Amino acid sequence: MTSPIKNQTNILEKLSIEKLNTMQEEAQEVILSSPEIVLLSPTGTGKTLAFLLPLISELDINCPEVQLLIIVPSRELAIQIEQVIREMGTGYKTNAVYGGRAGSKDKTEIKHRPAILIGTPGRIADHLRRENFSSEFINTLVLDEFDKSLEIGFETEMKEILALLPKVQKKILTSATQEVEIPKFVGLKNPVVIDYLDKGTSQLKIKTILSASPDKLDTLAELLCHLGNHPGIIFCNFKDTIQDVSDFLNSKYIGHGCFYGGMEQKDRERALIKFRNGTHQLIVATDLAARGIDIPEIKFIIHFQLPQRAHEFTHRNGRTARMFNDGTAYVIKGKYENLPDYVEGAEVEEMQKAPVPSASGWKTLYISGGRKDKISKGDIAGFFMKQGNLSNDQIGIIEIKTDCAFVAVKASEVNSLIQLVDNSRLKNKKVRVTVI
Repeated sequence: MTSPIKNQTNILEKLSIEKLNTMQEEAQEVILSSPEIVLLSPTGTGKTLAFLLPLISELDINCPEVQLLIIVPSRELAIQIEQVIREMGTGYKTNAVYGGRAGSKDKTEIKHRPAILIGTPGRIADHLRRENFSSEFINTLVLDEFDKSLEIGFETEMKEILALLPKVQKKILTSATQEVEIPKFVGLKNPVVIDYLDKGTSQLKIKTILSASPDKLDTLAELLCHLGNHPGIIFCNFKDTIQDVSDFLNSKYIGHGCFYGGMEQKDRERALIKFRNGTHQLIVATDLAARGIDIPEIKFIIHFQLPQRAHEFTHRNGRTARMFNDGTAYVIKGKYENLPDYVEGAEVEEMQKAPVPSASGWKTLYISGGRKDKISKGDIAGFFMKQGNLSNDQIGIIEIKTDCAFVAVKASEVNSLIQLVDNSRLKNKKVRVTVI
């Protein structure tokens, strides 16, 4: 299909994407021609790009106000979408606003109006209420993962947002599930539904691991040894359980990160950064990690505890077998534990004895300079090679934020590197370089 979107080839090159998948192509066509769209597709199939490409092509470069509003259920998803748009290099100012940081920081960033504003329902409703930006030119609204926003209690804020957007002409709702009915307050009359839910998990295998004890911890360690050194997520239901699992893994010298709602936003972001760049191969998480976060393709997930509802089981499983690749979800069944109907029939896997997975060969460094200091990935790589005496293969993934950057570096080189580059000038800014 020939794309109707100008500069699409350049954008895909910047994102290192060869071509759009079938869902993205269909979504692009429908979004450009319809005022109401419901996009249903499994986690990891590229819904964000599916709606961004056509919507950005419809923005007015001469409009000085917010034109596109994207509502998301979590801070991580807001940050992720903001990052994707920046990487697309569209030239349109984009900002993300969300709870967990000062509202005054939002106000400063959006004083010079972004064309695209992304945010969580509570924070967006608050800014609209205070008239911190005009709703006069917002003609497109995206409710991304709308069912999750409803599920975690944002219905009142979402109603308020819809009521404060009188000029919206196009509405797009996305979800990775069909469990939730579209609420009346959204005001959809005759939406076009793009449904790919039955096309994304065909490569998923679900297996049961039998534990000889009720607490399942020793079985978890055996399973991680059996699976070897591959990235995966261990799902728990409560932060207290995460703490117990984390303490146990530490006692076994099994490296990992943690990710749950009660953590400070900074710590949550850093846990994901270290997971993405390979500093941690494992992350122990609640359902907050089941969708709407940017993590790499993983080969397995482990249900240390099963969720209360079948659709959350589906969302967790959607973190693996993504984009039609294969993957396995393991359910650890404790002694005396009864499994729910949605797990029945899963094959029992026998584990092979194996050594503890080796520690990661990477560590993550923090640099106290970022995008606002005009620092690029190339600048950082050059700085570490020229002044830090590293070779190209000793530098891993580099992530640049507004005011800082994070770099994976071979663990064996970290101490000598810091001595050479800490408190040095990078792009005319004196930066601190520390291990996180």
